[in-house]
Amino acid sequence: MEFNPIDIFLHLDIYLAQLVDSYGIWVYAILFAVIFCETGLVVTPFLPGDSLLFVAGTIAATGGMDLPVLIVCLMAAAILGDTCNYFIGRFIGEKLFANPQSKIFRRDYLERTHAFYARHGGKTVTMARFVPIVRTFAPFVAGVGVMPYLRFLAFSVFGTVLWVGGLTTLGYLFGNVEFIKKNLSVVLIGIVALSFMPAGIEYLRGRLAPAGRE
Repeated sequence: MEFNPIDIFLHLDIYLAQLVDSYGIWVYAILFAVIFCETGLVVTPFLPGDSLLFVAGTIAATGGMDLPVLIVCLMAAAILGDTCNYFIGRFIGEKLFANPQSKIFRRDYLERTHAFYARHGGKTVTMARFVPIVRTFAPFVAGVGVMPYLRFLAFSVFGTVLWVGGLTTLGYLFGNVEFIKKNLSVVLIGIVALSFMPAGIEYLRGRLAPAGRE
């Protein structure tokens, strides 16, 4: 079968349902791996996150999966993924900035990162959970910025509870409503679009703020 990521996204409910039928209880391990990689590996921000949580909730509503087990499994994957990503940044980040002659990994960038995470790290880690791509890089940058791990973990757990618990529960409650079932691809695109909104708003604020002060 030809791999088509767009088709998989647009028909994620069908593909996930097929995985449940084919692998039974092992589907939890598959979902764990996907969410862990999406949050824990800097090179895999393209994996489905928000849409996968919502669709998993809809399938749990039909009896295909147990909702509490699903939520606990995915929360564990997201928290462990964040932790892995954080320590990659913590141990590799300093080496990236070790060369004082580097034009890309400049030391002053690292110092700014330290200062930013000292002031806004908790809010950033929590809000990043809801922004695709950003949530993959935020833990890495938190590690580079040497944000205290226990503080990072507390906000990671808080954001994970809201993200995983919220989207899977929404899928469980509303995913099998007839209108949503018939327009699921549109709903999934809407979920992703809403996820990008905070980043878009922050970008526009950053672009407009200097003009407003002049």
